[in-house]
This record gives sequence, C-alpha cells and structure tokens, in this order.
Amino acid sequence: MNDSSVGPGAQTGRMPSLAWCALAAAVLLSIGCGGDKRNTGDAAPPAENSTAARPRPEVDARHPVVRIDTNLGAIPLRLDAVEAPGTVRNFLNYVADGFYANTLFHYVAADQMILGGGYTAAGGLKPAGTPIRNEAHNGLKNRRGTIAMARDASLGIDSATCQFFINLADAPTLDYRGDSPGEYGYCVFGEVADGLDVAEQISRAPTSDQGGDLVQMPDPPVVIRSITRVK
Repeated sequence: MNDSSVGPGAQTGRMPSLAWCALAAAVLLSIGCGGDKRNTGDAAPPAENSTAARPRPEVDARHPVVRIDTNLGAIPLRLDAVEAPGTVRNFLNYVADGFYANTLFHYVAADQMILGGGYTAAGGLKPAGTPIRNEAHNGLKNRRGTIAMARDASLGIDSATCQFFINLADAPTLDYRGDSPGEYGYCVFGEVADGLDVAEQISRAPTSDQGGDLVQMPDPPVVIRSITRVK
C-alpha cells in the first residue's frame, strides 16, 4: 500500500506495522455514524439492593467491565472511567440501550485491528447519537489490546459517536500528537481483559469488498450479538 492513501478504498490486506498505521488512519478518518438523537449524559445508577442480609457484589465504577459476544466468541473489556470518563459514559449508554445488538465488525486487518459498532447485520449504517468530546489527550496509548473510539477527522476533533476499534498491534500514529484534527488522535478508553485470541481470530477472517466504508469486511460476517455490562 502507498502510505499516502487517504481513504478506505486504499489497497488492503495483511500489512507490516508502519503500513497498517497509515491504513488505519485513512480508514478511521473516513468513518461516520449518522443521526443526532442520543443524550450522552450520565447513565442512571444501579438500584440499591433492598435485602440487607444479602451481600452486594463489589463493582469498580472506575473500571467497569463489559462483554462483547460475537458469533466467534466473547471479548470481555475493562474500561477506564478515570482517564476517559466521558467516553466510557457514552459507550455504556449505547450498551444500556442495546444499540450494539446484531451489529458487525465491519472492517478488519489481520493481526492489526478490528472495527465495529456502526453497521447492522444486514450492512446498513445505524443512526447514532451526538458526537462526544475527544479525550485522546488523556495519555492512554493505542497499544496492542486496547479499545479506542473511531471518528471522522473531516468533521472535526470531537466527532466520535458509536464506532470503536480494538488494537491488535501498537499503533503510535493513532495517539494524540497535537491539537489539529489530523494529529489529535483516537481516544483509548479501555483494554481487552480476556479473549484477545478471539479478536485476533476475527482480524484474520476472510474478507470481501462490499463498497463504501465496507472495503474489508469479514465474509461470512462477524456479528456482535450483544454488548452487556458485567456486574
């Protein structure tokens, strides 16, 4: 691939790390989720346990855990609400609404990354909510095993909504490097707690070009059956 490629139609396939970084930047810059209907405020707190004799499970609100269930296996995630509080809150609101049920991992690069959360199992773009503040300046890096928000740099720094990606290799060019839209980077907001092998298997799936943003989609599709919060 020519590192100067600037869109998801660039040549794809399994690539060395530097070429992957260039492709990832191009693909992630091209991503958008439509709509403007979601309130990304604080989710309601869980109800108190009314049975005094029953011990309450210990939940770390600073590092909530969610599980991505796919047709190829489960990927538990440990989120970081300390360093990326707004991003985690937004993601958990989508999770609570069941938004991710029957969506796709719609772009993969073998042993580099998997991208999902924006397309239905039928291949249609889901209407998403209000874009959120980009917290890529939080110091968390796009390293192997992290989860980060996708965004459309052509729409500005704060353009992430629902789509996310899991890094399967270090991708320093996706980190915060400056205050321009092209340098602000992609916000890391957690890490894979288990199941990285499942993510790697997804990344190695056979792909086909479905047109538009679906230039390297797993074929047969990899479906996110649900994302649920683990308590």
